[in-house]
Amino acid sequence: MYFFLMNLSILDIGSISVPVPKSMANSLMNTRSISYSGCVTQVFFFIFFAVTEYSILTIMAYDRYIAICQPLHYERVMNRRACIQMAASAWISIFVYTALHTGNTFAMSFCGGNMVDQFFCEIPQLLKLACSDSYLRETGVIVFSTCLAFSCFVFIVVSYVQIFTTVLRIPSEQGRHKALSTCLPHLTVVSLFFFTIDFAYLKPTSSSTSVLDLMMAVLYSVMPPMMNPIIY
Repeated sequence: MYFFLMNLSILDIGSISVPVPKSMANSLMNTRSISYSGCVTQVFFFIFFAVTEYSILTIMAYDRYIAICQPLHYERVMNRRACIQMAASAWISIFVYTALHTGNTFAMSFCGGNMVDQFFCEIPQLLKLACSDSYLRETGVIVFSTCLAFSCFVFIVVSYVQIFTTVLRIPSEQGRHKALSTCLPHLTVVSLFFFTIDFAYLKPTSSSTSVLDLMMAVLYSVMPPMMNPIIY
């Protein structure tokens, strides 16, 4: 559990370092500009840290499932080598996915100007500037990504149904409390992360910026990495 928490901490530091420093620098220098390469970098690292964090949270759900539902097999299934392999697979596969996703995004033809109505570069805002044919292709990629994210969410939900079923069978109140105490922080982090970012990305994009768009961007880009250390 602590090995995966270390990965989660690194990802939290990385994800909050993508939008916040540039926004603070722009605020101090009273400017609202960002270079094209800077925009590409923001999109790449924001997707990379966010999706990798979601993958690590999914692996952590599996870790909790094995620990509580199959405790006698825990040392064999979740040994050090297996943990390193799962974490490395998540980091490497998401890096490749992010590179392809970012490349596909910036291969589009942007014919809607160069003003991004957000405090950092994000794909939904970039789609507003894209031409229609490329827009449909990128939208398909986002739908595919959403389906994968939903699959991970279903896996987490099924894991926790099994976990809570097992916990309710524990005869002692102290045993139930100990089991739940290792799961509730993770479940809280997953809920915060999933519902904020999915609400923002599944919400229909409007042609003009709104206070709700800005609030949701702050909520899903800053709130989870800020709250995770407090929750744990």
